Amino acid sequence: MITSTQNPKIKWVRLIQSQSRARREEQSFAVEGVRLVEEAAASGWPARLVLHTEDLSLRGRQAVERLAAAGAEVEMVSENVLRSASDTQNPQDILAVLEMQTLPLPPRPDFLFIPDQVRDPGNLGTMLRTAAAVGAHGVLLTPGSVDPYSPKVLRSAMGAHFRLPIHALSWEEIRSLVQAAGLQVYLAAAGEGQSCYASDFRAPLALIVGGEAYGASEQARLLTTTPVHIPMPGGMESLNAAIAAAILLFEVVRQRQETPS
Repeated sequence: MITSTQNPKIKWVRLIQSQSRARREEQSFAVEGVRLVEEAAASGWPARLVLHTEDLSLRGRQAVERLAAAGAEVEMVSENVLRSASDTQNPQDILAVLEMQTLPLPPRPDFLFIPDQVRDPGNLGTMLRTAAAVGAHGVLLTPGSVDPYSPKVLRSAMGAHFRLPIHALSWEEIRSLVQAAGLQVYLAAAGEGQSCYASDFRAPLALIVGGEAYGASEQARLLTTTPVHIPMPGGMESLNAAIAAAILLFEVVRQRQETPS
């Protein structure tokens, strides 16, 4: 059992938890809690190191066994050591360091989501969770977005990273991909364009939702085919970015699942 917070492995985990640069250099990220570790194990995601306490539940031990069988290194640690390695004040009994990899986009995607310069980790994580829930074919992150592998994004996304292609791209790469797929590009813009409920989201599309502070960037507007807005009869000026994204993403699903009359 590791009992020292100065153990090299524990220091390495803390570095990955706290620095996006370290995550990029090590090509690794950390998830905490039984549910996320189970999700990683079930998806066959490669793990490098698993830390757990002596009190780990049966479900957690089963996830550990699955990751260990796939080649992960496993270490039992004291509660104090796990608390030191954790990004939360009240850590659960398990933490796994996973290899960073990107799921591939389908050859001809017809439903892409583009969060533009979303810098709030909770908002981005919620957006990723929603995009996975609606079955989006992929998420394209624009320059200036928060690190999708930061601990707060991972917690809010609730396992979306293991199901959803998430690609951080330049605007040139995004433009090339969208044009090659022949996608209509819709931009959420308060008070602009037509109502999202009057728009036709059944054709192949990409949906852009701007960040919470400044909205969509100029590059996003240059790529846009059609601006749309969410009607707000109550008179509020705007919605939280993650809420707006959820409304629009599920409107795409609603329209595509409607039975033609």
